[in-house]
Amino acid sequence: MNPRIRRRTGLAAAIAGPLAFGACAREPEPAPDHVSQAEIDEAMHTPTELDFWTWVPGIEKQVALFQEAYPDIKVDVTNSGQGAGHYAKLRTALRAGRGAPDVAQLEYQMVPAFSITDHLLDLRPYGAGDLEDQFVAWVWAQVSGVDGEVWAIPQDTGPMGMLYRADIFEEHGIAVPETWEAFAEAARALHEADPEVYLTNFAPSQGAFFSGALWQAGGDPFGGSAGEDLRVDLTSEQARRVTEYWSGLAAEGVVSTDPDFSDQWYQALNRGKYATWITAAWGPVFLQSTAASTSGKWRAAPMPQWEAGDAVSGNWGGSTSAVFAVSENRIAAAVFAQFINTDPESTMTMATEQFLFPPTKALLEDPAFTGQEPEFYGGQRVNEVFAQISDTVSPDFQWPPFQDQVYADYSDTVGTAIAEGGDALGALDQWQSRVTEYAELQGFTVEES
Repeated sequence: MNPRIRRRTGLAAAIAGPLAFGACAREPEPAPDHVSQAEIDEAMHTPTELDFWTWVPGIEKQVALFQEAYPDIKVDVTNSGQGAGHYAKLRTALRAGRGAPDVAQLEYQMVPAFSITDHLLDLRPYGAGDLEDQFVAWVWAQVSGVDGEVWAIPQDTGPMGMLYRADIFEEHGIAVPETWEAFAEAARALHEADPEVYLTNFAPSQGAFFSGALWQAGGDPFGGSAGEDLRVDLTSEQARRVTEYWSGLAAEGVVSTDPDFSDQWYQALNRGKYATWITAAWGPVFLQSTAASTSGKWRAAPMPQWEAGDAVSGNWGGSTSAVFAVSENRIAAAVFAQFINTDPESTMTMATEQFLFPPTKALLEDPAFTGQEPEFYGGQRVNEVFAQISDTVSPDFQWPPFQDQVYADYSDTVGTAIAEGGDALGALDQWQSRVTEYAELQGFTVEES
């Protein structure tokens, strides 16, 4: 166990906040350095019951595949909801020392919040280290610790691209913008030609989008953080560039600033208020159900670039399967987490029935996945477009151990300033200050850049 992380855990347990769940009724057993194949075989032939918390509908199909391969292991699936509610339940169970699952779904940005408090099992001794080559490099970096730990197994991802209304582009003579400069020019021209239409919508409180935009721009606000030492750089050149760009377009009134994933936003998508949606690889399927009346009118393209000729993207979304250190069935839990995210039939089912965008190289190169031609996108091979985009995401992006707080502070500062036409760059400084203050209250030693 990393002694620096152990000290950090004790401090977090003494302070109120999202990290304050380090104290458990039962201290987990130390993880072994290596688990032999004989031990794995014995465990997988021993009648065992696992608890699995997830929000993926229909994942019982993947569980059934696992139980067919390992009939002595029974997996109880609990749909624990999404977002804050899911994590609140996990934290409550861990604090109480009972009721926590063996395996649970965690978004990438939440992995550090649970690993730094010693609640996640390092999966390397159970064979997970051998899986690295099966996954895209930047994805594997998201589940890797500073000392090489494997804290979770990737399940799905959200490399960012652009969905656009081909009919609106054609009507107004808009070429697919390859740079953000061209995007801004098109936004001005389109809104002048038709004041009822905006090139896109910038949802001011969507911190996950903003983080993906920073990622694409080369920002890494928490890069270099380790254990109790936290680097915070939310006012970098890249952050100011992204903030100035979007706040400027919003102030001009050439992009809308509607809250996303709301009734207003869904209605606007259906009536053609937005000519593009800068989104992630899960967006194409989501759009088909929320804007069904626009079928056949959309196409996909990479995100515009800050520099002409570049091919760089960020990520927005995606999740993992993590094993908790309190599990009394660590081997079976570790094998289960690996199986459902690497078995070819299981992963293909996730990609084609649950429509989770895959993190594995095999699926991203499989014509059965990339060759699909949905009518909603005029027969375009949208999966192929996003598979190519996935190759352009930088592995150099690190999450802090309290990204949920970072999002909340973003919404209260930068997001609010953009929504209200305030000083967004000044709000960026406020964001930096608030996150720094919170980190120090949680016991981190903060290095500001």
